[in-house]
Amino acid sequence: MSQANRSDRVLVTGGAGFIGSHVCARLCSEGREVVVLDNLATGDRRNLDGLEVSFIEGSIASVADVAAAMRGVNKVVHLAALPSVARSLEQPLDTHEACATGTVTVLQAAKQAGARVVYAGSSSAYGDQEVLMKHEQLREDPLSPYAAAKLAGELYCRTFARVFGLDVVVTRFFNVFGPRQPAGSPYSGVIAAFCRNLILGQPVRIDGDGGQARDFTYVDDLVGGVVQCLDADSSGCQTVNLAYGDSVTVNDVYQQLLVFVREQLPAVATPAPVVAPPRAGDVRHSLANTDVAKARFGFAPTVGFAEGLRRTFAYYLAQTRSEHAT
Repeated sequence: MSQANRSDRVLVTGGAGFIGSHVCARLCSEGREVVVLDNLATGDRRNLDGLEVSFIEGSIASVADVAAAMRGVNKVVHLAALPSVARSLEQPLDTHEACATGTVTVLQAAKQAGARVVYAGSSSAYGDQEVLMKHEQLREDPLSPYAAAKLAGELYCRTFARVFGLDVVVTRFFNVFGPRQPAGSPYSGVIAAFCRNLILGQPVRIDGDGGQARDFTYVDDLVGGVVQCLDADSSGCQTVNLAYGDSVTVNDVYQQLLVFVREQLPAVATPAPVVAPPRAGDVRHSLANTDVAKARFGFAPTVGFAEGLRRTFAYYLAQTRSEHAT
C-alpha cells in the first residue's frame, strides 16, 4: 500500500545529478516538498532549473551538512555517489568516501529523524556470475572498488534496519540512461557517449568486442520504481532490482543509434568505431530478474528501452543544435 502524502518532505541526495534531477521533478510534480543535498562534484545546479526545491550545497560525508539537510524530513532518496567503475579504479579512496562513508552518514541522520530511506544500490554488486538473470538472493561478488563501495552501503542499510529499526529499500539500478546524463566525460555512460559522438560525426569507442550485454533502463521508468519504493509500507530492509528484465548488447545499441543518425542527420558522417581493450572490472552480462520489484512494490515500466532510446537521442540532438546555435 502507498503512503504517498503531499505533506512529505523528501531529501534527495545527489539531487542535482542525472537521476536525482528526474526524481526531484517527479516529486515536485506530485506537490511534495523537496530538499536537495549535492556537492556538485558530478551534478549540475542547472538540472534543477524550474523546480521548487530547497538546495543545499554540501557533502553527504559531512555530518553537519547532512544534519542540516535532514531537518523536518520524513523520507530520503539517497542517490549521491561517485559513479563509474573506471573512476573507482583511479580513485578508490574517493569512491569509498562518497559511496560508503557518505551512506552511513545519511543513514545515521535518517535514524535520528525517523525517516524512511530508499538507497540507490548497483547491479555491479552481482559481479559476473554464471546465473543469467541476476536475482536478489544471489551472493554478491563485486569486481571493482565502485561495486565494493556501493555494496558496503547496502550492508550498512541492512544493519541499520536490523539494529535500529530503520525502514530501508535497497534498489539495485541496471545501466540507467536518458536525458541529462553527462555525455562528454571519460566516465560517461555508453548510450550518452554514443549519442554525442554520432551526432557530432565523431567515432564512438567500443570497449572489447561490443558483445557485452546490459539491462539498459530508461530513467523515467527507474524513477517510477524509486517513488513506488519510497511510498510503500514495507518494513526492515528490502532489496529489489529495478530494470526491464531484458538485455541489449553494446553493438546492438550502436546499430540502433546509427539508424537514428541516418534518418535524422543524413549529412553527418559516421566513422567506424574505435575498438579499445576490454575494461578492467567490467561485467560481461548484466540482466535483472524483476519479480520482487513487481510483486512487492508494483513496479510496472511504461516507456521501455526502444522508446527510451528514441527519446534520449532526440534530447542530445536538440541539445547539440542548441549549443551550436549560440
